[in-house]
Amino acid sequence: MFHLYILLSEESNKFYIGSTGNLEDRIVRHNSGRSKSTLSGIPWKLIYTEKFETRSEAYRRKN
Repeated sequence: MFHLYILLSEESNKFYIGSTGNLEDRIVRHNSGRSKSTLSGIPWKLIYTEKFETRSEAYRRKN
């Protein structure tokens, strides 16, 4: 199962859209500073998610 997700940084009022096969781990990585693309927006809040059968479906939805 793969996920499309949208995060909100309440600190900077910015959104981040991503896709992953492990949503829980990915959110932890974003909020612990292990993802350079979201480092400046910590903390991030999950505001939306969709599930897909394949990685390519989630990626297509993201773009």
